Formats: sequence, structure tokens, C-alpha cells
Amino acid sequence: MNTGKTMDVTIMGREFRVVCPDGEREELLQAVTYLDKRMREIRDSGKVVGSERVTIMAALNITHELLTARNREGFDTEEFRRRIDRMQATLDAVMPEQDKLF
Repeated sequence: MNTGKTMDVTIMGREFRVVCPDGEREELLQAVTYLDKRMREIRDSGKVVGSERVTIMAALNITHELLTARNREGFDTEEFRRRIDRMQATLDAVMPEQDKLF
């Protein structure tokens, strides 16, 4: 059962439609803003070419930040894993639609 609302978000100039669980809209928008910023920084550095490589480098950098923070401060791994699983399911559901656009 879908308990969220559909939202359009833009990352590096590309629009994506995602389903956002009720009560998590602000967190999703913060994540989109952060990811977009990091990807643009990597692209604008000129060291990485191609959107797929920019995406992978952003993922690696953000994962490194996450693991560093977790090792320093402790971390609620299970809650984080649940949120990642929900985000992954949302992305899996909308990616076939996005592929049809290009």
C-alpha cells in the first residue's frame, strides 16, 4: 500500500518523480539538495567527466562521510537501513518510467 505522495525532484538538471513517505518530505528535499550540490561540485571540478562517473564519485564521497560520522559518533544503523530500503524501493519503482523519457 502506498502511504506517500508523488514528488518531482531535480538533480543536476534532470527531473525524477519519486514517492515520498508521509512525514519525510523535508528530509527528502534536504537529501536532494545535498546530492545535487555534491554532484555539481564534482562535475565543476573538471576532474570527473560523465554523469555516471559523477554519480559514482558523489556516492563514494557521501558514503565516506557517513562511515566517518558513524565511526565517530555512533549510529542507529537499523533506522538508517530502513530508510535506505524505502528510498531504494521508491527509486526502483520510478526508474523504468524515467528510462522511457530518454
